[in-house]
Amino acid sequence: MKLAIIDYGAGNLRSVVKAFNYIGEDCVVTSDRDTIHSCSGIVLPGVGAFREAVNKLEAKGLVDILKKEANDGKALFGICLGMQLLFEQSYEFGQTDGLGFIKGSVEKIDTNGQDLKIPHIGWNTLKFNERSNLFNGIEDNSYVYFVHSFAAKTDSKNVTAYTDYGSAVVAAAENKNVCGTQFHPEKSGEVGLKILKNFCNTVRHDNFTCN
Repeated sequence: MKLAIIDYGAGNLRSVVKAFNYIGEDCVVTSDRDTIHSCSGIVLPGVGAFREAVNKLEAKGLVDILKKEANDGKALFGICLGMQLLFEQSYEFGQTDGLGFIKGSVEKIDTNGQDLKIPHIGWNTLKFNERSNLFNGIEDNSYVYFVHSFAAKTDSKNVTAYTDYGSAVVAAAENKNVCGTQFHPEKSGEVGLKILKNFCNTVRHDNFTCN
């Protein structure tokens, strides 16, 4: 099994690759359509602004291949901004269309009037909603690492985990073979590595079951 780590100029690729290699998984950093097609699963990292990321995906001709592969049933895992890109649109610096795999939008974090800093940076806990194979063996209230100013707004049926930052913030979402985490599993210690292992197991056994 090999994973395609999508290279579009907006991802923290080195730490993602290092994490997958650490758990013994084969991956390739690529923006080549044929290579992406040949891989068993896809990982879409992301750091930065939504609109710029979409523009970079389009410039590299990656939007169509990502949609084709995911719509054909291939497992796709978005990380941080990569998860936000899975939604229909974002309102960061104006409205921008996303990939549309999960219904909903990306909006600025609502701290519910509490004196909390934006961006939300640091360790926070997971509260599970819909159980997902992505979180097999992960306990409620496990700590993971976040860095973000915007977060997804979507129907609760699409949400596999929340975190609390003044209000309930979507920490992970899933729709069939497409999933994502707002936090960085590659920076979340043993818990994060376990999540990455779980993703690889879903790829091997084709057993996404959340929705």
